[in-house]
Amino acid sequence: MATSAKLPPFDPADPLGIDDLLEPEDLAVRDTVRSWAADRVLPHIAEWYEKGELPGVHELAKELGSMGALGMSLSGYGCAGASAVQYGLACLELEAADSGIRSLVSVQGSLAMYAIHRFGSEEQKQQWLPRMAAGEVIGCFGLTEPDHGSDPASMRTYAKRDGGDWVLNGRKMWITNGSVAGVAVVWARTDDGIRGFVVPTDSAGFSAPEIKHKWSLRASVTSELVLDDVRLPADAVLPEVVGLKGPLSCLSHARYGIVWGAMGAARSSFEAAVDYAKSREQFGRPIGGFQLTQAKLADMAVELHKGILLAHHLGRRMDAGRLRPEQVSFGKLNNVREAIEICRTARTILGANGISLEYPVMRHATNLESVLTYEGTVEMHQLVLGKALTGLDAFR
Repeated sequence: MATSAKLPPFDPADPLGIDDLLEPEDLAVRDTVRSWAADRVLPHIAEWYEKGELPGVHELAKELGSMGALGMSLSGYGCAGASAVQYGLACLELEAADSGIRSLVSVQGSLAMYAIHRFGSEEQKQQWLPRMAAGEVIGCFGLTEPDHGSDPASMRTYAKRDGGDWVLNGRKMWITNGSVAGVAVVWARTDDGIRGFVVPTDSAGFSAPEIKHKWSLRASVTSELVLDDVRLPADAVLPEVVGLKGPLSCLSHARYGIVWGAMGAARSSFEAAVDYAKSREQFGRPIGGFQLTQAKLADMAVELHKGILLAHHLGRRMDAGRLRPEQVSFGKLNNVREAIEICRTARTILGANGISLEYPVMRHATNLESVLTYEGTVEMHQLVLGKALTGLDAFR
């Protein structure tokens, strides 16, 4: 009779044993980013959020660059060449600290750097990517416009030829990193179709006024980009792509990071709820001993770790070159939606304390309201999946 192997103990922090799927290198990346966030972000994030600022953003970028966290899934040009799973784990740990910090990294690496790496000339790559990977230059990505969010094909920003130059005019809105960026990847209409342009932010006619009075992503730099007869040389255009497939492929890469990152915000709120439930006493015992509270915690744990498992699956598919954009939409739709619900449920467990910045729950919940709609609203991802499931296009 075969002897049964001894079962490992149940780990409340990893109830499905997902860590067993990770390689030592994966765990090392996760632990490095978690340690950095605990040291450099968590002691200050409530104050930054309350003040609506991200002080020392250039120093933070350089520290992230020294860890290899900027453009970390890209290869060459000073980039770390990490796996998609490792990049995802980094996003999870950064967003467990704050969505604004993960957004800084996502926009830098998955949007601005990715666009140059995939569609840029060799000269553009050599000029920008090493400094961006090191955090010496911060990048931003200009696609969304004041009147055109989910419909980028209707953008009004226009680039026209003038002799050997390009002249850009237009506005972009809700641009992360805009006011602190040294380079902007800007998408504009041309006579030949939509093109991407690498725009140094010290160019004449370029400005990036910061957007204030936000109630979400407050510890993040968000700006408008204004292009007023910005003159660029002919080689400022990204040569390897024409049309919306350029910016949309960048967005798909960034959305993948959100699939992981949202679970970081959810995990932080869930852990706060568990700790509170074990220490907060009502009616003579900890509230974690009551059935209704345990039911909430169980449901939160199920959705949290299902979401992490989904993110891991998508990461393995990306590493194998088999991840489709529809699958990224699947992940973003599910994980952000469930993360918000986890935060809201955690808030109910904390009661009145749930709205205090002494705890991370309300901060994560309000941040996720932005994550829910940026880089593809719920409705857009539902329609992407609906088209994939039925073969019928409901966008028009």
